[in-house]
Amino acid sequence: MTALTPTHDHGDLLLPPAPDSELDALRDLVSSTFLNHDPAQVHIRAGALFARLKALNRSANHATRAHKQATADARHEMDQTYLGLQNLLYEKRHLEREIEKCRQFASIYQDIPVHSLEEFQQLAPEEARTEEVLADEHQLMLNRLSFELSERQRLDQKRRELIKEKEALLKESKTKAATMESVKTQIDSLMKSALDAQKKVSDLVQSSPLPAIVTNPSTPAPS
Repeated sequence: MTALTPTHDHGDLLLPPAPDSELDALRDLVSSTFLNHDPAQVHIRAGALFARLKALNRSANHATRAHKQATADARHEMDQTYLGLQNLLYEKRHLEREIEKCRQFASIYQDIPVHSLEEFQQLAPEEARTEEVLADEHQLMLNRLSFELSERQRLDQKRRELIKEKEALLKESKTKAATMESVKTQIDSLMKSALDAQKKVSDLVQSSPLPAIVTNPSTPAPS
């Protein structure tokens, strides 16, 4: 009899050898070749062959469970990789929208209008546009200049605040662009991992068939 050693493997998964030789040996025992042999010796040899077949059967069952578990693990890994890829794609789309918002940000601080007399009369504080002031051209001009200065100072302060806000948004945009580039790299890596995992599952299922266990109805069961 041959030793119980695997004949095929797929990675760390081993398949037992086919039981053809043991079945052929059992057929020989019931043929005319062994009619004149000692029945005790024939019985011993038959018992050894059946023990060998049982061992092969156990090995086949173990290999089946191992292949099923490996397939399940590979499928789980592929599912996790695909889920991670979908999450990264969602994050990428979100970052792209945020970057577009930053690029489209607009402000009105660049165009400050000079207030006309009508605007001054509407906007200036009440004490700066009394009847006496309106009747005095010199004082009216002073008040208009004072109002224009205060408005420009107010608008300049607002402009500085908007500049800071824009700089912060540009900085954020650059940060998000760098993050998006990193996400793209991770996506490429995950896509490669997903393809590798898919190929691994396909190879595992297609290129590692389990050995068939051939039984002989005419062979008596071991005692």
